[in-house]
Amino acid sequence: SLVWAAAPGMLFQKDEQSGLHPLSLSWVLGYNSSLAVHSLMDGEDRVLLYVSSHTVVIHDVLGNRQYHLQGHANVISCLSVSEDRRWVATADRGPDALIIVWDSFSRIPVHTIFESHPEDGVSAIALSQDAKYLATISAGTVQRVCVWKWTLPTEKPACSTELRPEFGYQDYIIFNPQNPYEFISNSKTQVIFYLWVTSNRDEHMASLLSLQTFNSVVGRFSQSVFHFNNSQALTGTSAGKLVVWDVACPRAPSKELRAKPHSVKATKLVPMQKDSLTVLMVFESCIVTGDVKGQVKFYDGHLHLLTCYSHSKVGPIQSISFSKTPPDPPGASPACSTSCTASSQPFSDSSNSVSLTLNRNFILSTSDATVLHVATDRTNFEKVLEEAKQAVNAIACHPRQALVAVGSHCGLLKVWDYQQTKYLVSRIFTQAGIQCLSYDPEGYFLAAGFTDGSVYILDAISLRSSCKEFKFSHGPVTHVSFSHDSEYLATADEKYSVTVYKRALQNGSRCWEHLAGLHSHYKPIRSILFGVQLDSNEPRLLSLGEDRQLVEYDLNSSSKDHLVVLHRDRVEQVAVPLCLAWYPQLSTESFILTANNHYKMKLYNTMTKMCRKTLLGPTYGSPLEKIQILPATNTTDPQKHYLVYITKDKVGLQILPVDGNPHKSSAFICHPDGVSDLASSYDGRYIFTVGGNDCTVMKWEVNLNALDAAASLGGEDLIPFYNLLDGGREGEFFRELEDYFYYAQLRSHGIDTLETRQVSTHIPLEEIPSVMRAMGFYPSEEKIEEMINEVKFSKYVDTGEQVTKINLGDFIKLYINHRPAFGLSMKNIQAAFQVLGYDNENGDKVIDRGDLLLLLQRRGEHMTEDELAECLTALLGRRPGGGGSEPDTYDPSG
Repeated sequence: SLVWAAAPGMLFQKDEQSGLHPLSLSWVLGYNSSLAVHSLMDGEDRVLLYVSSHTVVIHDVLGNRQYHLQGHANVISCLSVSEDRRWVATADRGPDALIIVWDSFSRIPVHTIFESHPEDGVSAIALSQDAKYLATISAGTVQRVCVWKWTLPTEKPACSTELRPEFGYQDYIIFNPQNPYEFISNSKTQVIFYLWVTSNRDEHMASLLSLQTFNSVVGRFSQSVFHFNNSQALTGTSAGKLVVWDVACPRAPSKELRAKPHSVKATKLVPMQKDSLTVLMVFESCIVTGDVKGQVKFYDGHLHLLTCYSHSKVGPIQSISFSKTPPDPPGASPACSTSCTASSQPFSDSSNSVSLTLNRNFILSTSDATVLHVATDRTNFEKVLEEAKQAVNAIACHPRQALVAVGSHCGLLKVWDYQQTKYLVSRIFTQAGIQCLSYDPEGYFLAAGFTDGSVYILDAISLRSSCKEFKFSHGPVTHVSFSHDSEYLATADEKYSVTVYKRALQNGSRCWEHLAGLHSHYKPIRSILFGVQLDSNEPRLLSLGEDRQLVEYDLNSSSKDHLVVLHRDRVEQVAVPLCLAWYPQLSTESFILTANNHYKMKLYNTMTKMCRKTLLGPTYGSPLEKIQILPATNTTDPQKHYLVYITKDKVGLQILPVDGNPHKSSAFICHPDGVSDLASSYDGRYIFTVGGNDCTVMKWEVNLNALDAAASLGGEDLIPFYNLLDGGREGEFFRELEDYFYYAQLRSHGIDTLETRQVSTHIPLEEIPSVMRAMGFYPSEEKIEEMINEVKFSKYVDTGEQVTKINLGDFIKLYINHRPAFGLSMKNIQAAFQVLGYDNENGDKVIDRGDLLLLLQRRGEHMTEDELAECLTALLGRRPGGGGSEPDTYDPSG
């Protein structure tokens, strides 16, 4: 098998195959700085293993290559690497949490454990020294500890136990290197020792350490380890002290004693330093600590300081990972950097062994997202990675070059060459975080919107400010965009305002000035969009808000401090519009494309703003949050167009024209905790997504042939739409629809006529609402008007004639595109009555009959008294004639 034949370094000899999916992950910038970074290769190689969101990244720094271990659907919460660096165990939190053991040599997931901790996933994981056993702690309120024999084909743990809540939230776990049947875990306040045996019985002892145990401050626990002398354990604390735990009698490896737990006591509290200890580990014959000041200290078995490495620019240490073999040639003596003190104590252990340990190069990762390589023979700290420390929300691609700009809330703005995956230039803004970015169409300027409401216009290459920053927004700037001729710049902010800036001549040179701002919406602005007038080359500006308003501004008539609104149109009745884009010119009519929170995409005429089409959008768990038309690549047919979109946690592609066919789109999980923005490369070959709080940027390679193949496999013409009906083409639902369709034909000719009927495949447009309602879809009057207009004017632009009838195939498409994406649920109806009703004395929601009848006649699309009487008569089965309120009777015998 591939795993059996795998060898170290084999990963880097394989040629990467081109992706078989429409989108394949090509590169990841940023990583989860709260988890450890591991060194996978020896010597001078810089091969790192770290976690970025839901992906494990193997990064060959010198070779500038990345390999991705993909399999988790949620953000990875913990990982553990075996002693030989071959096996990597990862786990996540959230729905359908997984534990996966990977072979780092071949990238193959060797074992996956489903439903390990179904409540909340996993908070801590550890592999034993021999890599045969796996220990996990669940992330739920009642924590469960499990031991897994992962090399066996079993889904059940070898043993497990529940922890009492008073033990605190256990978030760190480690095996005893000398005894795989023993492990230790700790919370911030409690340390628990475990001994497990194969008779499916698990015992654990909690060592409660109160402040009274020692007459000094203990601090909060960080990490625990077993001492290499096999009788003690150590726990580091935030007060810079080590708690030494000891057993009453030494442990024996014999099976009889192994099955009996021993009482463990805190025997000593050793003050090591003033600064908080964040990392504690045992490496060969040394105890190694890392602290909040970025110092790494080595101690012998008696906690005598051997050496220390520190650097003024290193932040709080998150993890330390040593190379497996000493550098060649090995250093002659234990090295000590210039900014630290070395202990003059004689070595208590084997001097040679300690000397070799002290000469290992190691990788440091810090909690401020920096990875450093420390070469012990040269005592130098070399930065390997430096990433964003806070949420990354802003991204923009250069319109003409392979450059991508990424901005984060920590004020760091970085520009990368994404073709060479090389960092080019950066700038740090100290006063606020970057919220949004945009290049102008020429690629000369880069505009940045900040969390404090300021807007900077920067030179696109040097990132120097081209003019003084503007501060006209009263809240964080959420959107920024340039007009096609780079004459205007518009921003939207969290205070529901749109602000416009204009280029002007000042003292003979071009600069930017504030034109005007307007509080144009009363709910969050979802999109601002520049376009071009159809009859001239003048720019148009539109904004779309959650208040369902599409506002167009008159830039020509606007003057200093006066932004003129040209049109204000309500684009939705019930749904909330979420994003906006110019639809490519696929026909003689021009459209604006919107997507709403009911999974519908709508096309509006660019001039009249009339809704021309409603279509079923991608349904991948959450609605579309942002959309962009993918720039055409050199290799694709110029008539083919594609849409790229993000949902709450996915990135996807859609073939245009949009028609409701679900096989024309596909989506992939990109940031499980939420994707905040996307950008497309100028040539349409790559898509970039940013994950907000997960601090990562993902670069996706686009393979349009794979998407086209998937769409053609889904069937042509009406086949995909038949499959969206209950039971499909042969189902009862379809037969019922046919019956209603032909009944509507009879109704249109007159039920009682005696003349010869002309049977056709069409029904008049006036019958559409009746058939829709008969099928269980009850559209509002506005929706009915939209449906009829959609069919009536479908050929008007081309032929100048209105359509008056519809055939069965087109009716099925109309029904599927307009009906609720997931049907009408009882939950929705109950929610409506929750809003309309009031609480009675029993605490139940009730509504007065008179109130309900009044609401139906006065609010929303109000009904007349006659319409209400007709509906209630039909619903309650009353006779409309002189039978009074007698209900209809039903004779079961027929």
